[in-house]
Amino acid sequence: MSAMEGSSPEPGGRADTARRRAVRADERATQETATAERHERLFVETGRVLHSTMATRHHAIAERHRTTARLQQAYARRLVEAEGTDDLLSPLFMAGVAEACGTLSAALTLVGPDLSQLSVAASDQPSRGAQDLEYVLTAGPGRDAVHARLAVYASGPVLETRWPGYGSGIAALGLTSVAALPLKVSSGCIGVLTVFDPPSALARSGKFSEVAAALADGVLIGPDADPGLYGGSDLRAPVHQAAGVLSEQTGGSVNDALALIKARAFASGVPLESVAQRVISGELKLR
Repeated sequence: MSAMEGSSPEPGGRADTARRRAVRADERATQETATAERHERLFVETGRVLHSTMATRHHAIAERHRTTARLQQAYARRLVEAEGTDDLLSPLFMAGVAEACGTLSAALTLVGPDLSQLSVAASDQPSRGAQDLEYVLTAGPGRDAVHARLAVYASGPVLETRWPGYGSGIAALGLTSVAALPLKVSSGCIGVLTVFDPPSALARSGKFSEVAAALADGVLIGPDADPGLYGGSDLRAPVHQAAGVLSEQTGGSVNDALALIKARAFASGVPLESVAQRVISGELKLR
């Protein structure tokens, strides 16, 4: 199932909603900054390290809210620019995320407890292809970032050395470097932001961590949360449905059926969802 942003007939209304989200995020940032400054004054007055720690924490939260506001403003701007054009069918929110990271290609993936991809949103075809490749191979920087809950950076030959098959696969998509940032929340890690071909200076600046934190705590979770990224996220449900169908046909396990579907997609070079839909419809039989 795919719910793309162009499904709504009222882009102007969505732009207004995004602007309101941006205003609320800015207001939260202002509140957090005021709290941080109060702790800074208390630190000067008392010398208690606790106040210095709290000031740092509230400044970080304020920056997270400001980043959320910028993402919502970028989304509203893109909605207005795309109104009346075919661009409304493109992943506008993720295009803004990629822009914030200084590139054209970025993807966000939500994962389950077993690290399986539950849904994916991408700014363009190369980034979506890279996420599909990682899903098929069950290996790649995003998976490692979620598992270790640490940022992963790799480029050039290191990509192929570290993840055989993945490196050559994304090279064929025209991508040469990757930054993967875990989306951490209080309960654990809910996914990963993967940025492709990022400017090296920006990658070293900590900007990507700010964007990942804003996505986790301001877009996916929080008062204005929308895990579907405003219609721009695709669920992996058809793939798992197809695995169930194939499991019934073959008498094997669902995991084995899923492996067969992934292998067919990888070998034929077609999108995973296309293979899944053919299995569900009965057009494709796998053994």
